[in-house]
Amino acid sequence: MPKAAKTHSTAATRGQRQQYDRWRGSSASRGYGHQWRKYRAAFLRANPLCAKCALRATLTEARHVDHIQPVTDKDDPLFWEESNHQPLCHACHSEKTAKENQLGCD
Repeated sequence: MPKAAKTHSTAATRGQRQQYDRWRGSSASRGYGHQWRKYRAAFLRANPLCAKCALRATLTEARHVDHIQPVTDKDDPLFWEESNHQPLCHACHSEKTAKENQLGCD
C-alpha cells in the first residue's frame, strides 16, 4: 500500500513547536502544578464523561478538565472557577484548543 505524501516538514514543525513551548512556558508555570493535578483528579472522578460527546449521545471517558472560557494565566479569576470547567475527552479537547488557537484565544 502506498504511503501518503507528507504535507509539511517534520523538522520545521518540530522547531516551531519548540519555539512555541519556550514562549508558552511550562505547565507548572501556567498553574497546572500539584494543586491542579489534585483538583483535576477529583473533578474527573465526579465528572467521568466527556460533555461534548454526551451532547451527541456518545459515552466517552473524559481525560481533560477544560476551561470553557479560556483563561489568560493562573491568576485569572476564571482559572479555579468550577462553573468554568468541563470534562472533555482528548479528541474534543484537542479540537476546541485548536479552534481557540486559530482565533488567538489562547
